[in-house]
Amino acid sequence: MTATTMKQKAAWPRKGLLAGLTALVSTLFLAVAAKAAVEIDITRGNFKPVPIAISDFDADNPQATKLGQDVAAVIRADLERSGLFKPADPRAHIQSPAAMRVQPRFGDWRVINVDALVNGRIEMQADGRLRGEFRLWDVAAEQQMTGLALFTTPDNWRRLAHLIADAIYKRVTGEDGYFDTRIVYVAEAGPPDRRVKRLAIMDQDGHNHRFLTDGRYLVLTPRFSPSQQEITYLSYFNDKPRVYLFNIDTGQQELVGDFPGMTFAPRFSPDGNRVIMSLAVDGNSDVYMMDLRTRQRSRLTADPAIDTSPSFSPDGRRITFNSDRGGSKQIYTMNGDGTDQRRISFNQGRYSTPVWSPRGDLIAFTKEGGGQFSIGVMRPDGSGERILSTSPLVQEAPTWAPNGRVLMFYREVPSDARGRGQRVRLVSIDLTGYNEREIPTPIDASDPAWSPLSALIR
Repeated sequence: MTATTMKQKAAWPRKGLLAGLTALVSTLFLAVAAKAAVEIDITRGNFKPVPIAISDFDADNPQATKLGQDVAAVIRADLERSGLFKPADPRAHIQSPAAMRVQPRFGDWRVINVDALVNGRIEMQADGRLRGEFRLWDVAAEQQMTGLALFTTPDNWRRLAHLIADAIYKRVTGEDGYFDTRIVYVAEAGPPDRRVKRLAIMDQDGHNHRFLTDGRYLVLTPRFSPSQQEITYLSYFNDKPRVYLFNIDTGQQELVGDFPGMTFAPRFSPDGNRVIMSLAVDGNSDVYMMDLRTRQRSRLTADPAIDTSPSFSPDGRRITFNSDRGGSKQIYTMNGDGTDQRRISFNQGRYSTPVWSPRGDLIAFTKEGGGQFSIGVMRPDGSGERILSTSPLVQEAPTWAPNGRVLMFYREVPSDARGRGQRVRLVSIDLTGYNEREIPTPIDASDPAWSPLSALIR
């Protein structure tokens, strides 16, 4: 049994990705040593979602009972949205939460044809904290697969639910989940000729939404730091483009550099110590790197063509970028010092916005051609190109979930049923290309960036 204590921070309800949970106790309930039947191989192309029941969490008072229902609902929504689980309708549940305090009656759950079962309990502690625990059961084998207990503040209950969903996802699939994460994006409002663009942040399911900037200055291309608490972005302060760092917890902004010419698409290195970007000097756009500790800048490409949209591989040794040096926009890779530059995209169409997967096995991209806009992936050597989503309207700027299983991007959609006008929405899709979902935002949204995973239960 291990415990991790985290500092509480006086910020918005989530209090930073690594705060808000004052104590974490993992593997509190040990799984039976025998191999459980409820597992899914998500590396296979064909699979059926796991039928699973998530019971409302048991509780002893009305406040905790309501939280127990809310926590279970968030877990159901997280797992269903992944496309890998099929939660049973709670109205079909036979056994009550209170009746499962010792152990489930597995026959009651086999009747509704579920393979896995989750039950739990919510308690209000004397010190005001909220305690939540859960158990994941293999219904056929009548075995407990895993369990977890967490302590937090009552207003942080949604994060507790996301962490439990992550633990379930990992136990069944063998891979890290992605539910305890956040999305930073550009929130857009106003007419096309007077568009107001602000930084905004939210949980990956669209909740806990918050604007980070007030819209007085145009912002573009936000990206998370590996530390999870900082964002790098481009802002037009007094009509001059500058690269800034924004601390999510404190709201403080720091100027990274005041560069000559135009600066585009700043992005952190995997260790968080460097920022890579495209910088236009004397009309020529090349890829540059800046060391955040020394503020020293180095040039990585020197081509008369436009080189832009750089992205690191997860080990920091390679970089992918976009260039039109071959006559049209294509994807290239190079070493971290700028050597060994090579083109990897050769199929029909124009490629842009390449982003290396957190697992290192794929590069996501936007592709234009034949009047269509596509989101796809390819291997780092350019082989195995696969299109996941295609639209006649603009869609671009893919970003990876930290487990490398899901992509999010933005898409223009018609404003009404007659196809008049356009709105801009966030969309997620998994690597199968089938599980596509629109992510709710209060206003138009573009250029999303996914946060890293919390280290709490990995």
